[in-house]
Amino acid sequence: MPPEEPGSTPSAPAPAAAPAPDGPSPGRATPPSLLDLSTYLLSRAGKAARSRLAERLARRGLRLWDMAVLAALADFGPHAQRDLVRRLGVDASDMAKVVDRLGLAGYVERTRDAADRRRLSVTVTEAGRVLLAELRAEALAVQGEVLAPLSGTERRVLHELLARIHAELPGTP
Repeated sequence: MPPEEPGSTPSAPAPAAAPAPDGPSPGRATPPSLLDLSTYLLSRAGKAARSRLAERLARRGLRLWDMAVLAALADFGPHAQRDLVRRLGVDASDMAKVVDRLGLAGYVERTRDAADRRRLSVTVTEAGRVLLAELRAEALAVQGEVLAPLSGTERRVLHELLARIHAELPGTP
């Protein structure tokens, strides 16, 4: 049931239908009061998408933060490691582990910043760019699975709406 429009008179809830014999068991049915909350639905869809992508990345020995670091470096260019921490909102010690792991695998390089020798600059390598393209393909496949119930037009509308919400979130650069 869609949420009521602001200022409208709430309609009486529809009587709960008995589950179909081959449908979800009553013990596993989602409470209708949660299904009325867009935030709940967003959370569930996001969790499903994140789990599926994390599973695919894990098969390669990678994590979501690995992909995020590669994407930030590919999209925005070299970063000081502490700037990656700020941009991605990850703990500094966790970032060090991610950059170490990616560096050992040859996906990023760390060099001393010419302007400030105390600062390390992290750069994505060509191997990192190739890996990121593969990971993006994995992410798009997961996106296709999760959004399969929607038409192409509905997917574009959903993306536009989510992008607007994201742009207004506190702390979003």
